[in-house]
Amino acid sequence: MIPILVAHGTRRPEGVVMIGELAERVGTLLAQPVRVAFVDVLGPTPTEVLAAEADTGRPAVVVPAFLARGYHVRVDVPTHVLASGHPDVTMTPALGPDRRVAAVVAGRLVESGWRTGDSVVLAAAGSSDPTARADLDRAARMLSGMLRAHVEVAFAATGAPGVPDAVAALRSRGARRVAVASYLLADGLFQRRLHDAGADLVTEPLGAHPVLARVVANRFLTAQTRLPLRSGSFGGGR
Repeated sequence: MIPILVAHGTRRPEGVVMIGELAERVGTLLAQPVRVAFVDVLGPTPTEVLAAEADTGRPAVVVPAFLARGYHVRVDVPTHVLASGHPDVTMTPALGPDRRVAAVVAGRLVESGWRTGDSVVLAAAGSSDPTARADLDRAARMLSGMLRAHVEVAFAATGAPGVPDAVAALRSRGARRVAVASYLLADGLFQRRLHDAGADLVTEPLGAHPVLARVVANRFLTAQTRLPLRSGSFGGGR
């Protein structure tokens, strides 16, 4: 198996390092190196990484490092896979929604000083895709159940409400303290925007958290051991 982790990409070196650290931690769990590819901003692209392995005879497994099933997961990554010419690729589900990922977000909140009674905004990059919005709503419900508190979903880029608007709306309804829980994988422009939203505290992105690394590793192992590795396979259950 050739394991490939596909992320969005960022111009911030710190974000690129975070993705590299995640891939390295996953590689340790798998006992083999994990390749990294990016769908935007920088390379290599999934097409380039897969094309370089097309004639090796080894099946490839692609894990999309996205937290919801938006455009990149449903259209962009599969398009890259098809364009690569690699004859044997399995693409796994996205990393969220997943209770283990929600637990990481909850832990980040506690680490950042969240207290019972604080209002919470789950801040995602954003998407106009209804499937992605449904995934984000589900993630918010998971987090809400863990915190025993209502969780609002807001967006750093595409979609409404924006994170500043969500924070302001909570304050207008009487919230004394508002916490923004980053539902982002790595540092970058969107993470920087969260710090300008007027909240009392903002959590760090998920990064290379050990639990997230295990979620990614499990995606690879599930694809390798339970799914048929056949040409053009883009399926897989959670």
